[in-house]
Amino acid sequence: MSKQVATSSIAMPHYLVALAARERWNKVEITFWLALLAVYFVLPGYLMFASQILITGLFALSLDLILGYAGIVTLGHAAFFGLGAYTAGLLTKWGLGEPVAGLLIAGAVAGIFGYMTSFLVLRGKDLTRLMITLGISQLLYEVANRATDLTGGVDGLQGIAVGKILGLFSFDMGGKTAYLYVLGVSSLLFVLVRALITSPYGLSLRTIRENPQRALAIGIPIRSRLTNIYTFSAMLAGIAGALLMQTTQFVAIDIFNFQRSADLLIILIIGGAATLYGGFVGAAVFMIAQDRLASINPEYWLFWLGILLIVSTLYLRGGLLGALRRLMQLAQRARKGGRS
Repeated sequence: MSKQVATSSIAMPHYLVALAARERWNKVEITFWLALLAVYFVLPGYLMFASQILITGLFALSLDLILGYAGIVTLGHAAFFGLGAYTAGLLTKWGLGEPVAGLLIAGAVAGIFGYMTSFLVLRGKDLTRLMITLGISQLLYEVANRATDLTGGVDGLQGIAVGKILGLFSFDMGGKTAYLYVLGVSSLLFVLVRALITSPYGLSLRTIRENPQRALAIGIPIRSRLTNIYTFSAMLAGIAGALLMQTTQFVAIDIFNFQRSADLLIILIIGGAATLYGGFVGAAVFMIAQDRLASINPEYWLFWLGILLIVSTLYLRGGLLGALRRLMQLAQRARKGGRS
């Protein structure tokens, strides 16, 4: 009996040490965020474009939560992105021009809509979920198209004048304030998402994705876990949409388009799903490639983008970050072999 107690008392600290190791930030992660901060000083002429990449990366991170970690497939994630953008835009037109308040309300609206639709989405399997999420996105597109008095229809939501951030910082033409604002919001939300994924809650999501029967057998409440993460993901997507509206001061109806959801899947495939950083890396590669290829060959740039997607799918399992991780593992094995 005393041996069993001693064994359990020793095993528990090892579990805590392993969990703490997962939560600890490494040098690569810190360098990544310092590099994003350095963009402000090194590339001042590209700050608006860099802001769009960060917003898209945050949007992709919201998809990664439900697709990469929870295994919920979707073709309509743009519904929450567009809902957040229109919510923030309408609030600004109605007199609430303070950006941070607009972000919070837009995220709340998208999260509530995500919670309400989760009961439809989570009832079916993969194909059913694809069709339901696509249908929800198309319904919102048609609502925005018909409600011209509210949304502006095909002309978009115009005449938006976003106020100062916290009443102190105005948006400038060079995009300096916008970039720091987007970077600050994205980094804060990323810290929250990272803490969630590295916690036991995040481990339970992986278990649900990989083996639902085992998750059910060990007592994980599958339905409530999936509902919660789907709602949280919708909230993040809504905040990303609100950021896009506030930095561009315009909302177009094509924000609900199927193409936006499809591009988001491509971004996650290129960067790597279930990696946290895959959305940001994929967004940078996709948008820079799109910009460069369109300027070189505006008629056939999709051809080259298709080749990039094929290569990422067939030869870069787990995306760019997955390939990088395997290279690092091979390098470590080679070093160990050399020492022996």
